[in-house]
Amino acid sequence: MIELKELTKKYVDFPAVNNLNLSIQKGEIFGFIGPNGAGKTTTIKMIGGILEPTSGSIMIAGISMKDQPEKAKSKIGFIPDRPYLYEKLTGMEFLKFVADLYGVDNDIFSKKAGQHLKMFSLLDWAGELIESYSHGMKQRLIMAAALLHDPEVIIVDEPMVGLDPVAIMMVKDLFRNLAKQGITVFMSTHTLKIAEDICDRIGIIHKGHLIATGTTEDLQREAQVTTDADLEQVFLNLTK
Repeated sequence: MIELKELTKKYVDFPAVNNLNLSIQKGEIFGFIGPNGAGKTTTIKMIGGILEPTSGSIMIAGISMKDQPEKAKSKIGFIPDRPYLYEKLTGMEFLKFVADLYGVDNDIFSKKAGQHLKMFSLLDWAGELIESYSHGMKQRLIMAAALLHDPEVIIVDEPMVGLDPVAIMMVKDLFRNLAKQGITVFMSTHTLKIAEDICDRIGIIHKGHLIATGTTEDLQREAQVTTDADLEQVFLNLTK
């Protein structure tokens, strides 16, 4: 569903991401972790079509991001780490704006908008200006918007930032349910416990290189730690 081949991004001569190869299957929740400055956000922006790679290729649901960027992006629901929103719109107006960008039919929008606002506990705030929303509410609104067009791939950068424990549990359950429906979730996070809890596989990027990929058990073996070691210890061993 996501295929990255020799993906590279250089800033002048500095390789922020260097020759990254990765294949993520349909219905897989893939966690992407690494130290600050390792290349996580750069990778996510390239996969989402926001940043053009220096070299290499990105395929989304079999569609080339380089050759057919609009078609590839139509398959993606993108959830950034910071919810940049048009704050003079209401929550419902913002959802309609996003739905129009993706060509969602009005009847489908009317049904889905209410469902998603209810799911993210925002229905009572649908008519309020976004500038009155808390950070967590804005983050939930972005998630609701990202699902409107039935994407086949969800790309999410730090999904739990600013969310309370109830919302975190809701988002974790949401990702699990999306995966059961065959939707691929690519998730970058600093919260190792969350990656450990919900990801089928985890990739560790360090200094622009993908240094390890696999299940928690695979990574434990590669880090040469005991089977009861948590992901934090694995991460520290592999990136030291």
